[in-house]
Amino acid sequence: MPAIIETFPDAEAICQAAAALLAQQASQTIEAWGRFTLVLSGGSTPRRLYQILAAEPYRSTIEWDKFRFFWGDERCVPKDHPDSNYGLAFRELLEPLKIAPEYVFPMPADQTDLDVGACDYQKDIGVGMEVWPFEPPPAFDLVFLGMGPDGHTASLFPHTQALANTVHWVLPNFVPRLNAHRLTMTPTLLNRAKTICFLVAGADKAESLREVLEGDRDTERLPSQLIQPESGNLLWFIDEAAAAKLHAK
Repeated sequence: MPAIIETFPDAEAICQAAAALLAQQASQTIEAWGRFTLVLSGGSTPRRLYQILAAEPYRSTIEWDKFRFFWGDERCVPKDHPDSNYGLAFRELLEPLKIAPEYVFPMPADQTDLDVGACDYQKDIGVGMEVWPFEPPPAFDLVFLGMGPDGHTASLFPHTQALANTVHWVLPNFVPRLNAHRLTMTPTLLNRAKTICFLVAGADKAESLREVLEGDRDTERLPSQLIQPESGNLLWFIDEAAAAKLHAK
């Protein structure tokens, strides 16, 4: 299924559209299945999205107690660290909405052994999704992703080992450019989602966005190209600055 690309004036408009998308899909999915599974990302754009969702009208109109929250990737820092993706969501979304801890599944990236952490998170996904964690990957209802100026998404960075893995749901991934370890969901898991929505804002993303969407396929250099849902929808919510170099606007 071809990607759907929607361009908005700025990051604020992207976040408003993303909030509306979440509200619509959650309402439909909860009515049909009784719950909604959401994968969150980190970064400056999600911060504003979380603030919008934690305020009216979404605060009181979304059935937040039917949600299950997961993360696409995490930095190897304590959960209360300013760089923690979970910490950002906790401060801006989960705590203001008083989300019960049993509905929240943060990545254990602060463990000493990241291989164990990755295995533990695969088990946590199984618990949260109510599936056996060693079967084919489950399908999240909605996944939010960002994209870096280098074309990475989640913690799938260019020329890193996690890109080639087609077996695991979650992996440790060392990023030489940052001299840092991360935990990340793999394309094998992410591409099972029913809807994946990229949120991309800023002129610094324009060249890599053009290459990802319109250039030759080079997933080692542009890992965002690996995100191709098996049967779900792929949405790109981008602002005018990020879209500046696209030929088809």
